[in-house]
Amino acid sequence: MAAAALLLAPATLVNAQAAKPPAASATATTAHYSTSTTEIGTLLDDPAAKAVIEKHVPGMTTNDQIDMARAMTLKDIQQYSPDAVTDKVLAAIDADFAKLPAKPAAAAK
Repeated sequence: MAAAALLLAPATLVNAQAAKPPAASATATTAHYSTSTTEIGTLLDDPAAKAVIEKHVPGMTTNDQIDMARAMTLKDIQQYSPDAVTDKVLAAIDADFAKLPAKPAAAAK
């Protein structure tokens, strides 16, 4: 009987360890905003991100039509305003987004 208990003990310990959920990683739960994946609505709702956009594309955040673009990304908008939203401008915005504190991954996308 004692031998059977000793044989089961290691298996029980292994199963208990396997049942523990993995520790959440900070990088898996947080991310920086992105001009190619974060929706404009999310960016407009964050005053710091909104300021970054306004810095690089003055007037965009106050444009009467910006609410129609809330579900789009800045990269999506580029096709409608290629002179103002250039690849260079998007790269500069992404660089400034990287300086902002990371947000929960769901918000940052």
